Amino acid sequence: MNPTNSMDPATAARLREILAGRGLTTLPAPPSEPSADPDEPGHPEYHRRRRAETALARWEKITPRRYRTAEATDPAVIAWADAVIADPSGTRSLLLTGGTGTGKTHQAYGALRRIAAAGPERYTAVSVNAADMYGELRAAGGADDTEKRLRQLSTAPLLHIDDLGAAKGSAWVEEVTYRIVNTRYNDLLPTLITTNFADPEALGERLASRLSEMCRVVVFGGSDRRRPR
Repeated sequence: MNPTNSMDPATAARLREILAGRGLTTLPAPPSEPSADPDEPGHPEYHRRRRAETALARWEKITPRRYRTAEATDPAVIAWADAVIADPSGTRSLLLTGGTGTGKTHQAYGALRRIAAAGPERYTAVSVNAADMYGELRAAGGADDTEKRLRQLSTAPLLHIDDLGAAKGSAWVEEVTYRIVNTRYNDLLPTLITTNFADPEALGERLASRLSEMCRVVVFGGSDRRRPR
């Protein structure tokens, strides 16, 4: 044991002088070992859990109440979420297609939750419904406000656009969507999109081309689960 480890600096320095005068030396303290208890600070798992708590709180804020129990169960969606956890910039985006009520939105929020629960170093996700997104952009106070919101959507580390194509199509809608998607494609930012369109071409030729390049497509089948049986 090093006798100077638990002393105040002045006393430790004086003791080293005395020992040095007698031809003796003290050894530096060995580096502290990480805690072996995952419930104690210093253990990697302890800090991962704290990050997960923070990320899940952020996830809950961006998630509608209906989907706060959502869990990803589709194998392709789980695989995508795990890939984002491992390497966000090296992961293709994900496009979930299928009819109304086939579980696309549930799976999307489940994927965002799975990523948060992993305790990433950073969790900054934006989730928007496409129709609400266009309405917000139209209602912006001016061109500067619109551009600011477009930049936020285009550069968010993780973006979820729900129900793309539900809003009435127009040249403006296609242009805005393309700008967001194209920026994220170029900057290698993971994007999660749901749409009722089985054929992305229905979203416009330019947008469909970009989505086909950047996204893995997962098709959801079955009947509308929202309808009473």
